[in-house]
Amino acid sequence: MRILAIADEESPYLWDYFEKSKLEGIDLIISCGDLAPEYLSFLATFTSAPVLYVHGNHDTKYDEHPPGGCISIEDQIYVYQGVRILGLGGSMRYRPGNYQYTEGQMRGRIRRLWFQLLRHGGFDILVAHSPAYQLNDGRDLPHQGFQAFLKLIEKYHPRFFLHGHVHKSYGRQHKRYDKYLDTHVINAFERCVFDYEDENIKEHVF
Repeated sequence: MRILAIADEESPYLWDYFEKSKLEGIDLIISCGDLAPEYLSFLATFTSAPVLYVHGNHDTKYDEHPPGGCISIEDQIYVYQGVRILGLGGSMRYRPGNYQYTEGQMRGRIRRLWFQLLRHGGFDILVAHSPAYQLNDGRDLPHQGFQAFLKLIEKYHPRFFLHGHVHKSYGRQHKRYDKYLDTHVINAFERCVFDYEDENIKEHVF
């Protein structure tokens, strides 16, 4: 399964200079948030692959204009071709606003997933907007990651953790790839393509 992960900035490669052939071979598109709903709808128009998304902290326009032809996986486990995908969007709460959560609120969201996690026997991909705490996050509160994500990874050992929110355009050296225990951690900023079954993902993620 080849996955296109996207987040935070519309890719000129796809948005400005689009050719339908650029999505050939893509089996699944996953948005980690903070992308215009029109952009997701645009991609959904040119592919038969499902387009899944979680909310970024700036995605308030989704409330009135959700991306057409796309599937929100917030607070649920979505299964595609046997792969269990858990969605938990939003960022650390740094001011009043939608899709911002305290550490306690994020833990509460996860607790409410207990039955889904039990029924599905865990999950294979964690999709979030925010990174995990001290795992490629920022030290300022708006970009600080959630400790709750580390606990999830430690308990369920998913194959992948996909996130956005920390941009290379900030001038920081945020990694595209990292690993925590057995979990491959990918920063989906702009766009990133990888194969789910790849045993040498670090060398091939792009």
